[in-house]
Amino acid sequence: MLLSKLPLRYALLPGLLGLSFVATAQITNSKVITTAVPVLTISPDSRGAALGEAGVATSPDANSAYYNAGKLGFVPNQYSVSPSYTPWLRSITDDMGLAYLSGYSKLNQRAAISASLLYFDLGSIALRSAANQPEGEFNPKEYAFALSYGQKLSEYLGVGVTARYIRSNLVGPTSGGDSKPGNALAVDLGTYYTRDLSIGGGAYNLALGASIANIGNKMTYTDANQADFLPMNIKLGTAITRELDPYNKLTLTLDGTKLLVPSPYYEDNVPTDNASQQAYLLRRDAENEKRRQQGVVSAITTSFGDAPGGFSEELQEINLSTGLEYTYKDLLMARVGYFYENPDKGDRRYLSLGLGGRFQVFGIDGAYLVPNSRANPLAQTIRVSLHFNFNKLEEAFGNDASPTN
Repeated sequence: MLLSKLPLRYALLPGLLGLSFVATAQITNSKVITTAVPVLTISPDSRGAALGEAGVATSPDANSAYYNAGKLGFVPNQYSVSPSYTPWLRSITDDMGLAYLSGYSKLNQRAAISASLLYFDLGSIALRSAANQPEGEFNPKEYAFALSYGQKLSEYLGVGVTARYIRSNLVGPTSGGDSKPGNALAVDLGTYYTRDLSIGGGAYNLALGASIANIGNKMTYTDANQADFLPMNIKLGTAITRELDPYNKLTLTLDGTKLLVPSPYYEDNVPTDNASQQAYLLRRDAENEKRRQQGVVSAITTSFGDAPGGFSEELQEINLSTGLEYTYKDLLMARVGYFYENPDKGDRRYLSLGLGGRFQVFGIDGAYLVPNSRANPLAQTIRVSLHFNFNKLEEAFGNDASPTN
């Protein structure tokens, strides 16, 4: 990375990576929830990206375990592998990106295992001393390795679990030696329901999904007292597929996601005199530190009622993802989606577009993001996923092994 870009990249790191800083020059009441390793919440594959980040209830594929391990019992092939790549901040630099590799193997007619590796490369940063002398380069990076298992409980219902190891190395060698890479272990739990329906003479498929993700220990970069929560979250969603005729079908999907971490504390009526302002800042920072020191279980249970604005603010913390997928003969796909985050909670809002194709054992998906006026690190980039699918289930286990959807 060129040295002229160094200040900008450092300025972007807090927002991109979930690091939080307290402003003391002026009083600001941020309502935005920050966590460690926020890249874990970004859809790593192009199909989910094109559907506005929705995926907890979409039809199963090689990337199912990221959204909902409960879908693994319904995967349509004996084996499948999918590599994906997402350029990052492409309008600024060309050495940042998010790579993802996922695949599954069907164990029998009712169960499958999956493995995935997510790798976030933040490019090269030139290090300089306090005397402005070069001290080499450093390459910040984050990655997560996951193993998943999914099982059909019945013809219509499946459950799954994921275990994940996360490593976040954002700091290079420091003179004080007080910073270190963060490590964490986390689990996901998911359930998936799918059923074919006939409504008014039309053929439909209804799918429901739910997942709880990234439940694990806090991420520590310095000491235990400065640990940050992982982006623990709960996601509920549905997908409704309408078969227009034997060759064409439409799928409408909708997900709602909420972080299971403490909301920032603030007070609406900020005092105007200096003495009262200082007292308010001490009170606010003490309460936020108290929330930060909560245990994982306590943070999850209180996250549904700790927003200072009450129930209406809790609703604002739910991000909505919706998408529409058109499929022709299970060969060609066109997708459009929309992601919405409340303006007070981060203001990420964008339209997403995508195309896909499946040709025997090979498939490809692409996605493009059209953001609102707020800068987005994924803007002006084309995200690509490949698929390699081997052995339909009826070939491996017989005709009764075909998935219900």
